[in-house]
Amino acid sequence: MLCPRCQAEDSRVLESRDAGSSIRRRRECVKCGYRYTTYERVERPNIAVIKSDGRRVLFDRQKLATAIQRSVGKLLTAETEVDEIVSAVEDKIYGLGVTEVTSKQIGDFVLEELADRNEVAYIRFASVYREFKNADEFVTVLQELRDKKHNEARRDEGTATTEA
Repeated sequence: MLCPRCQAEDSRVLESRDAGSSIRRRRECVKCGYRYTTYERVERPNIAVIKSDGRRVLFDRQKLATAIQRSVGKLLTAETEVDEIVSAVEDKIYGLGVTEVTSKQIGDFVLEELADRNEVAYIRFASVYREFKNADEFVTVLQELRDKKHNEARRDEGTATTEA
């Protein structure tokens, strides 16, 4: 691991932490004493994303994170929340056990994650992802989200009553 400041190769690990699907390490350069953070992830097999125009590109988690950040802006509360969403989506993609996935599937996975976190972020992402043309499309998606949450709440109430 090269030091970002002096490019020395020797560093020591000060602390390691589990960060979901990765390991966060605090390091210190032995040569200049600079402290920095690195993340380790398990390398997964390449997955092709089939775009809406039929092109195939390799799945890129950074590209997905940028797309989410660009579409939802500062609506997510924590800095790491986008990374958590990307990790959850990535786990769902690899959980399919396929070598190709459509961009529509990825978008639907992102919407599933956003639905549980932030309604406004969900609507903003949906408007970009589904290319809304008018306000009626916003209203329709908002109503679908509210219906889904209402149905989940009713299902949870039924489960709580059954358990009591």
